[in-house]
Parts: sequence; structure tokens; C-alpha cells
Amino acid sequence: MTRATPPFALPARLPLDLDRIRDYWEGLKRGDTEMPFWDDVKLSSLPDLSDRLMLVDAFESPQRFRFNSVGEKIRELYGADLAGKFVDEIAPKMPLDFFTAQASVTIEAKLPSFFSSSAATGSQRYRGYVRLLLPMWGNGHIEMMLGGIADA
Repeated sequence: MTRATPPFALPARLPLDLDRIRDYWEGLKRGDTEMPFWDDVKLSSLPDLSDRLMLVDAFESPQRFRFNSVGEKIRELYGADLAGKFVDEIAPKMPLDFFTAQASVTIEAKLPSFFSSSAATGSQRYRGYVRLLLPMWGNGHIEMMLGGIADA
């Protein structure tokens, strides 16, 4: 049986900042594990990207996602502080549109996922943004995701 390509698959080439985040995540893996453990992550290890990073708690039954830590650039783009809020408690807008769908795919596929968006606003054209979500293991399941955003 062939495996289907999951939605939100990574492109052949990631933007530099997201590639650095993925490389950091890859470096946290222990031995032959498919993903790192969430308690190995230290956002301070990527100080120049910390404003574009987030940690998202993942719950199983029912499946829900809660923002644990949210960088300043993400808060600024969204227009509010998100720490401690569940995704289903906030409006789906930039830079978190289609977030639940992407997070669900990340959990189900047990793989990194990628989202790209561009938006037109009035007479100006915003270049858009890209988002990466990376699953992390804990307590027998994917318990958290490391995420990052960058300009498209």
C-alpha cells in the first residue's frame, strides 16, 4: 500500500528561517526517534528567531491545541496575546489562518507541516507569510508542537 502525501507537506526548499527551526528540531532527536521530546526544546537556543516562534500544547480526546508560548512578532501580526488560549477560542486570522487544520495534520501524520499564505489588503499587497509546525513527543503521544513563521 502506498502512503498518501499529507496536506501541508513541506516544500522541497524551506525559507531560511524556517529551515533553521527545522534543523534545530532535527538536532533534538534522540537516537533513531522520529521526533524530539518536547522537554528538550529551549527557545533561547534560537534567540534571533524567538519573536517568530511558538510552542503549542496538543491534547488528544478531544483534539485541541493551546498556545503555550507565542513570540512577539506573532502576537503583533495577530493583534493580541495568545498565550494560554485554545485555538478554538480565537478568530482564525493572520498569521494563524487554517491553523487547526495544519495542526491536526501534523499530529495525524506525525510529520512536520508547512502552510503558505498571501493576502491582498485594500490597494496594498502584503507579501504574506509561511508557517512551520513540528511535532514533539511526550507522555506517550505528540504532546506539543514547535512552530515558526516567516515572511513569504
